[in-house]
Amino acid sequence: MKRNVDISEISDGRLYSSNDMVKADTGGCIGCSACCHGMGDTIILDPYDVARLCEALQISFEELLQNNAQLNIVDGIILPNLKMAGEEQACTFLNQDGRCRIHQARPGVCRLFPLGRYYEGRDFRYFLQIHECQKSGRAKVKVKKWVDTPRLAAYEEYILSWHYFLEDAQHILNQSGTDALRKQVNMYLLKQFYFKPWESGPDFYLQFAERLREGKRYLGLA
Repeated sequence: MKRNVDISEISDGRLYSSNDMVKADTGGCIGCSACCHGMGDTIILDPYDVARLCEALQISFEELLQNNAQLNIVDGIILPNLKMAGEEQACTFLNQDGRCRIHQARPGVCRLFPLGRYYEGRDFRYFLQIHECQKSGRAKVKVKKWVDTPRLAAYEEYILSWHYFLEDAQHILNQSGTDALRKQVNMYLLKQFYFKPWESGPDFYLQFAERLREGKRYLGLA
C-alpha cells in the first residue's frame, strides 16, 4: 500500500539496513496491543504471509477468508488483509488477554512494526515510524533480529520481487486497462498467488519464483 506522505514526517529521518541497530524493541509488547486494534484494511497479506498462516493453522486460503481475512482493492489490485472485528475493531487473531494467537506465523507487516519499508530505485530500506507505536521506552535491536524471519536475504529478495511485480501490474492496468481487463487480471493474480495452495514441503521461494515467471509472462512483462 502506497502512503502519500513525506517520510520525514513519519520517521526519525534515517533509513536502515538489516544489520543496523534501531530503537524498535517493545519488550514483548507486555500490556499493550494497541497496534492490533483499529487497523482497518491496512494489514495487507502477501503470498508468503498466506502460505505461513495456512500451514500453521492447517487451513486453506478460502477458510482464512471466512473468519480472519478479507479482500480489498489496494492501488487497483485486489489483495487480502487481516480482518478487524467487534466493537474494539480488534484483530481476529487476538486472544482474550490481548495476545497474538499466531505469533510464530504472524504476517510481515506485524513483524516489522514499528518499522516500515521505504522503496526506491527497485530496492528498499527500513525506516522507524515514530508516531504509530504507543509503547514507551523502546530499546535498540538489530533490524534482522526484530524482523524475525528465517533466511532474511531470500525473504528480502522475495519482498522486492513481489512489490515491483504488483507495481508493474498496476502500471499496466492504469495505462491500458478496461474494467473487463482489470477484473481478468485481478482474478488471475488471486488464483495464481493466493487461492492456489502453497506446498509445505518444497521451498516457498522456489515455488514463488516459478509462479512469478508465469505471472510476468501472463502480463507481458517477461
